[in-house]
Amino acid sequence: QLQLEESGGGLVQPGGSLRLSCKLSGAILDYYAIVWTRQAPGKEREGVSCVSRDGSITHYADSVKGRFTISRTDAKDTVYLQMNSLKPEDTAVYQCAGGIGYSCSASVNQEYLDYWGQGTQVTVSS
Repeated sequence: QLQLEESGGGLVQPGGSLRLSCKLSGAILDYYAIVWTRQAPGKEREGVSCVSRDGSITHYADSVKGRFTISRTDAKDTVYLQMNSLKPEDTAVYQCAGGIGYSCSASVNQEYLDYWGQGTQVTVSS
């Protein structure tokens, strides 16, 4: 069973940066593409960025293109989300997720996600 644990959230000023980490364990880690999602109060969960199981393909939501960068370690045991130029609208609970049927080949999506981390809060405020 794939297990995921997020870390790195916190309170930052607008224009600041954070790096979120998603630690993977409990499975053949390079079998899983991974997505970062976020959900703000009163809003639907949205896909932020995803990375393919081998790290060669990445996709981003239009709202974060040019500001966020997703990557994963060579060992495939950690997926990072580097967030720069943060805006108040980025405030949300961020989760990483994956699943046997999940694919990042075409777009950042939230289909066939079976395994989720607990989430980490990102607050962007002055």
